[in-house]
Amino acid sequence: MIGGVNRPHALPRRTPTATLAALAVSFSLVLAACGGGGSSDDAATTTSAPKTSTTAADSTAPLTILVSNDDGYKAEGIDVLTSALVGMAGTEVIVYAPLEQQSGTGGKTTEGELAVTDVNLLSGHPAKAVDGFPADSVQVAMDEDGVKPDLVVTGINEGQNLGPVVDLSGTVGAARAAVARGVPALAVSQGSGPLDYASAVPLVLGWIRDHRADIVAGKAAVNVTNMNVPSCKTGSLKGPVLVKADLGGDVTKSLAEQDCSAEPSPTKPAYDVPAFMDGYATISVIPSEPATPAEVVPAGA
Repeated sequence: MIGGVNRPHALPRRTPTATLAALAVSFSLVLAACGGGGSSDDAATTTSAPKTSTTAADSTAPLTILVSNDDGYKAEGIDVLTSALVGMAGTEVIVYAPLEQQSGTGGKTTEGELAVTDVNLLSGHPAKAVDGFPADSVQVAMDEDGVKPDLVVTGINEGQNLGPVVDLSGTVGAARAAVARGVPALAVSQGSGPLDYASAVPLVLGWIRDHRADIVAGKAAVNVTNMNVPSCKTGSLKGPVLVKADLGGDVTKSLAEQDCSAEPSPTKPAYDVPAFMDGYATISVIPSEPATPAEVVPAGA
């Protein structure tokens, strides 16, 4: 239910992103929490870097997370994500999301005034609804309202954002808006089919735990990490695997339903689309900017 009064904001044009180094991503996950088995084949195809020691203080050091999405503030995915993040010790969670569904808008931004309204997510968590694109939500939070997050997490999106479709994703567009402002971002999407948002939660929390010390210390790589989690009708979730994004792949294949009943690959999957379609949760570092410049749309257009 929308409450409060609309508040106009004049938004600046998007600042060009500095060239950022893509650094290695490490992560760990207890597969049982995701419903997957811990077979030796799975272990052979799960990529993880050696973990650095993390003190108890690092694991609960104050962490401010800005959450956004492209499905709008009323979506189930952003509510599941926010509820999980709120449950992490020492974490402040701030939500700015589009007022309406904005899937497929990529990194579009609005030139002109935007209305911002105080709202609540499905669970009652307070949020700001921005009458604009996903990237606008991040811009309003950081440029207009002075939110200073340590990390931006976008999603959980309704449907995967893989390979050749990442530039069309508003979930990715919002994450890229954060990186343009010097803040690392994690874009999270759930596979098509019967949506199982809960299966993505342990992966997200595990990724944050593994990177929390570096994020809080300002040492984390400032890039867009793209996480896609299959929704399994049959079989069980495999992975996660660190893979390359197949940016030039087949769009149709990247949007298909995944088959979690497929046998684990005897070799490490190399790219996100085939790995995901075989039931692997995938993690990829993707370009911080789209292949073509994001569109700037006049307010009200």
